[in-house]
Amino acid sequence: MKKEIIKNIISEWLEEFIFPNIKPRDDVPSGKELKNLAEIFAIVGPRRAGKTFAMYQIINSLIEQKIAKRDDIIFLDFEDYRLSDFVPNDIEDLLSIFRQLTGKNPVWLFFDEVHKMPEWSKVLRTLHNKRAYRIIISGSNARLLIPEIASELRGRYRDHLVLPLSFKELLKWNNISWSERIFYTTRRGDLLRVFDEYMKFGGFPEVIKYKSLLERRQLIQNYYRTIFYHDILDRYRIKAKHLIEAMMSFCLYQSASLFSISSFEKALKLDGRSGSKRTLANYLVYLKEAFFIITSEKFSYSVRQRIMNPKKIYLIDPAFVLLSESFSENKSRILENIVAIELFRKMYSIYYYKEYKERDFVIKDKITGDFKVIQVCWSLNVDNKKREINGIFYAMKKLSLSSGFILTYDDREESIERDGKKIHIIPVWKWLLNED
Repeated sequence: MKKEIIKNIISEWLEEFIFPNIKPRDDVPSGKELKNLAEIFAIVGPRRAGKTFAMYQIINSLIEQKIAKRDDIIFLDFEDYRLSDFVPNDIEDLLSIFRQLTGKNPVWLFFDEVHKMPEWSKVLRTLHNKRAYRIIISGSNARLLIPEIASELRGRYRDHLVLPLSFKELLKWNNISWSERIFYTTRRGDLLRVFDEYMKFGGFPEVIKYKSLLERRQLIQNYYRTIFYHDILDRYRIKAKHLIEAMMSFCLYQSASLFSISSFEKALKLDGRSGSKRTLANYLVYLKEAFFIITSEKFSYSVRQRIMNPKKIYLIDPAFVLLSESFSENKSRILENIVAIELFRKMYSIYYYKEYKERDFVIKDKITGDFKVIQVCWSLNVDNKKREINGIFYAMKKLSLSSGFILTYDDREESIERDGKKIHIIPVWKWLLNED
């Protein structure tokens, strides 16, 4: 790569770059928290969720808290077209040119969308071995989250997941404060108004800035196309475009539903198309790695049983539903999808339970290791209340659990006890505010 290009990029960062207006995100660590950073800190999440802004937030914090100056920091965005030819050997030129321009070595290295650099993990490992830098990276590929990467970096790595805005964050962006007392006043209506917006338009920061449905839909369509062409077709060099397109379409229209590779293969054959089960299984992984979907497995203590059974699929953000069917036809599944996103955000291992009746979620507490069972439905009424309650009591009995949850859109809160077990009925929006 030409040294002049590297010099231009560093000079722009040092002299001309102006930070955009940043609304702080929840859980992004401050400069003080990262002051003595020893590991490689990876900010991971879907495209356009706010990873770059999280990096800006950290850089601003470092500067404001007088932990670092601008000329202590290198910031590289590997989606910059000028860095398309950047290779591992260019790292030495990068560091040398930075010293040439500033008279000192950098302390902080911020590499945005680092997975676009060839052999990025080897580069990071080499830089980290020098123990001279604090390294923060970002990436739009879930491979950065998986244990193999942490193993490859040999204990030098910890990750931070950034998803589109949560319901809590949307309230803050709308300057709406909340407390337990507000739940019982007319201001509850403000919370529900924002929650209704979240159900319809999701939490992508750029999307919620627009007011018209057309503009929002167009932006989500652009995200969808970028994921399809750039993050999946190009990244994995897929030739069977029609197969991955069919799978993504299924996910759009059937979110919060079971996905069977065998059934999908048969449906393709009936439509005159073909794809092996292995290929389809790989494609499902690619959709996860591109942060288009979240999946849950059937709950079982047997790993083989979990792998062999159909997956349940969820979209990474409710906004993608804008590209499928109408909200009114899909609202119950959107509600369930929102719960799945929040559980994924909290890094829970999520499963569905299917014996007698299907229960939406079985989750494992990260601290205690205890299981919780959660069922989501739009509302409880004379037609479904008995069925839903009996179903969750059955799952609780089978799993030896003392409590469970039924989450609804906005039903009255209550608790139901039976045989020493208790079900808590709570609105989803309130659960989202109380979930820690």
